[in-house]
Amino acid sequence: MSRSTSGVERRILRLLHDRETRTHLLEIHAHFLRHELHQSNQVLSHFVSVCRSNGKMRHAEVVFQQAKFPDLLLYNAMIKGHTVSGHFRKSLILFSEMKNNRVLPNEFTFAPLIKSCCGIRDHRVGKCVHCEIMKLGFERRNSIRIGIVEFYAGCETMKDAQKVFDEMPYRDVIVWNLMVRGFCKIGDVDTGLRLFRQMRERSIVSWNSMISDLEKCGRDREALNLYREMQDNGAYRPNEATVVTVLPVCARLGEISVGKWLHSYAQSSGLFRDFIMVGNSIVNFYCKCGDLETAHGVFREMPRKNAISWNTLLSGLAFNGKGELGVEIFNEMISQGVKPNDTTFVGVLTCCSHARLLQKGRDLFMLMTDKHKILPKLEHYGCMVDLLGRCGCVNEAYELIKNMPVRPNAALLGSLLSASRTFADVKLAEYAAKELINLEPWNSGNYVLLSNIYAEEGRWEEVDNLRLLMKERSVRKVTAHSTVD
Repeated sequence: MSRSTSGVERRILRLLHDRETRTHLLEIHAHFLRHELHQSNQVLSHFVSVCRSNGKMRHAEVVFQQAKFPDLLLYNAMIKGHTVSGHFRKSLILFSEMKNNRVLPNEFTFAPLIKSCCGIRDHRVGKCVHCEIMKLGFERRNSIRIGIVEFYAGCETMKDAQKVFDEMPYRDVIVWNLMVRGFCKIGDVDTGLRLFRQMRERSIVSWNSMISDLEKCGRDREALNLYREMQDNGAYRPNEATVVTVLPVCARLGEISVGKWLHSYAQSSGLFRDFIMVGNSIVNFYCKCGDLETAHGVFREMPRKNAISWNTLLSGLAFNGKGELGVEIFNEMISQGVKPNDTTFVGVLTCCSHARLLQKGRDLFMLMTDKHKILPKLEHYGCMVDLLGRCGCVNEAYELIKNMPVRPNAALLGSLLSASRTFADVKLAEYAAKELINLEPWNSGNYVLLSNIYAEEGRWEEVDNLRLLMKERSVRKVTAHSTVD
């Protein structure tokens, strides 16, 4: 390379990495074409890296395809670019091409390749990449091993992950978190908790993940105890994920004081101001606890709101039977230009049902499809059937069910059955009960309901036939019991 060419190359590299000029990719491309540097692997690899940063991998591909003899540096830049851009299979195809061209990979080749394997979650392909790593002796690199553990944990093959983990001489908090999360993901929460207890070093992510995994599998009391243990430790400050995870647990367990403390902490620490999801969680907590006044107050105090914020308050009002106020909140939401979604309409239709706002519910159901182009789901039909049933329009509810594009579920048929019995429509009640038995032949409650309908009509032969059917299907009536907490 001549001295003048070398000077042009250095100038192009400066342009690529200068904050003001690096976005002018077309001009820089033209510049190195004019100086016949389109085969300089150094220039091309830097150009590809800048394309990746600017989200212009299509341009990088065009440049790469013109390279006659791409080297390791250029291949690595392209493989990393595809991985970062989410084009995982392209990254793996490029690695195969690189091998065919007899370009030997290095550790910087494999780090993004493993990420691509994580992205596609193809166990067979990942195994092949792992074999290549072992063959070339890169498995001793800790960053590579962490990536392999992440891949196996993502594919839910924890035996393979455990083997790599056990061979690691140094295990940082990241790889411990991956192992804990991996076991919890496959439902082995006890092993995940055991590994968590073995960790010498933890981060707030470690605590949040373990609390969340316990909460997801219904072990609320253990989740709350672990949160308290974290607080007692004193080395970790709850962050937005902690607040969002623990508040629903507090609501379900009735731990009002802990929830209120988290609310106070979120306000004093700035989490309430900075994260919409924290405000949404606090509103949801107070709604679940039945404290609608505080929930409404927190909602008003939120500096920013999204559709989820409005939906949370709407659902809370519906859950607590405050239908008319829920409809007012919905109208306010629309007037402020917030676009409703299907969850919004489940909330407001439920509000109409609780408040017996029959015509309003009908209007909203039409508005949902005609104006907002939201196709009704089972939940929306369920709300309408419940509303019509509460208002005594059982035949209209039946017609709605009959004309639905989807098959009714047990909750929807249960609403029709309840309304039919309340308003003494025996024929519809019998239809609903029979449909429930067809849908849930194992549920003894459905047989009992139909038996009661027949008994009330004095149709004792049908009662006996129903008992025989239960016997044939080995369905036993569940013994009634009461509990006091």
